[in-house]
Amino acid sequence: MFRHVVYSVAVAALLLTGCNRDKNTEAGTQGMNAAADEAADARANPTIDNPNVASDTEAPNPNAPVMTFAEKEFDFGDIQPDSKVHHTFKFTNTGKTPLLIADATASCGCTTPNWTKDPIAPGAPGELEVQFDSRGKQGLISKEVNVRANTQPGITTIYIKGNVLTPK
Repeated sequence: MFRHVVYSVAVAALLLTGCNRDKNTEAGTQGMNAAADEAADARANPTIDNPNVASDTEAPNPNAPVMTFAEKEFDFGDIQPDSKVHHTFKFTNTGKTPLLIADATASCGCTTPNWTKDPIAPGAPGELEVQFDSRGKQGLISKEVNVRANTQPGITTIYIKGNVLTPK
């Protein structure tokens, strides 16, 4: 109940003052619930949680971080049945301010992303590892991972594909 009251007060303050709230000042035992709330808040109003994302009425921010991938698609080729394969996507922050990845979500539960959690300084590299579990899969696969960050646009999509071989 207390969280809902605090949240309602924060939303009212944002509406009245037009200020952005700083998620980094939240503390305590909110843990993973706070991360889920942040993701929902960002989907509802990305400019509150992500001041580097322009709304429909704002001009793009020329100082926003830019996530530049060496590749946005990777083909595993043939994948053995009941195996796990990994690929690490490498990127660089080619923008002017620190890059922070808020979340990375895959198109299905068989694909698991793991990413750099620390802010990535301008010019610095980062990594996003994607694991695919072929258990129960067969034939051609194509999966996407949506990376939500403080970039413009706020979501970048990368892809994996391959061919899960038929069990012998």
